[in-house]
Amino acid sequence: VQLQASGGGLVQAGGSVRLSCAASGGTFSSYHMGWFRQALGKEREFVRAISCGGNSTYHADSVKGRFIISRDNAKNTVYLQMNSLKPEDTAVYYCAAASRWYGSPSDATRYDYWGQGTQVTVSS
Repeated sequence: VQLQASGGGLVQAGGSVRLSCAASGGTFSSYHMGWFRQALGKEREFVRAISCGGNSTYHADSVKGRFIISRDNAKNTVYLQMNSLKPEDTAVYYCAAASRWYGSPSDATRYDYWGQGTQVTVSS
């Protein structure tokens, strides 16, 4: 499975941006999807995840009420709508696919495939 993330850029604090992650080379609807981010000098951290059918979603406390994850299995794409952005949201955002979470959707080691990342910079 190949994942291609897009939609990052420079945005002012309080603004919004939508990231997309297009999948190819596999059966997208059979994969759980997640978004992670990594700020400069920090470890990669979980942001949001969505089950293969879209029925269940999970979030990090830091993005609760601000970031929305969704997917369109007909388009083989997962989205991350980011609202009320803060400077601390600045990071490279990665999408990832997991065949199974084994009960831990926030654990990066559960994911089998990763996209290349897209930079989101939030200015104050």
